[in-house]
Amino acid sequence: MTFDWSVIWTHRQALLEGAALTVGLTVLTMLLAVPGGIALALMRLSSNKLLQSASLAFVEFFRNLPLILVIYWVFYVMPMAVELQFSPLATAVVALVLNVSAYNAETFRAGINSIRKGQLEAALAIGMSRRQAMFKVVIPQAARRILPVIASTWVSLFKDTSLVSVIAVADLAYTAMQVRAQTFRVLEMLTAMAALYWLMGYPQAKLVDWIHRKYGVKE
Repeated sequence: MTFDWSVIWTHRQALLEGAALTVGLTVLTMLLAVPGGIALALMRLSSNKLLQSASLAFVEFFRNLPLILVIYWVFYVMPMAVELQFSPLATAVVALVLNVSAYNAETFRAGINSIRKGQLEAALAIGMSRRQAMFKVVIPQAARRILPVIASTWVSLFKDTSLVSVIAVADLAYTAMQVRAQTFRVLEMLTAMAALYWLMGYPQAKLVDWIHRKYGVKE
């Protein structure tokens, strides 16, 4: 067996563009899924039964479906069911946001519930409205508690974005597989893909470790 590692250098531009799209997908997903998760968590904690039920249904539905199935469903089923066709990139964002928002909702809800009830009652006692108490007292403390978990979710999401390659989103995984198909250099391209994911993922994992040490709350 002979190896031709020069194929990686020859196609470096395509691989770097795929890596950039992978990072971009991760950033965009979290920018949408964090406020989405907060909204769902607040709906679940609301006294309104309709809002509670809607949030519960959303979270339990998307949290218990494999991400790959959500991607296929949005890309192939929605156009037939409601005549709504997304581009591959838009499909990737929608599927990822739906999935991650469901997980973020439970993370935020757990963080809010971890704040002692007495702190909310004290804020109300000094004249704050319930909304003010929630956003000025409860949520800032909850954010510190859930930061390590959100950071871990980020790293997991970064790797899961590779699943969108199945619908021709030109991320790192898809680009590497396309180059592999064109050059027939299977080992070299898969090795390059793994190396690029590791080089991007390892610093993120170390940052998460630091966040856990610095911001992890110990009762």
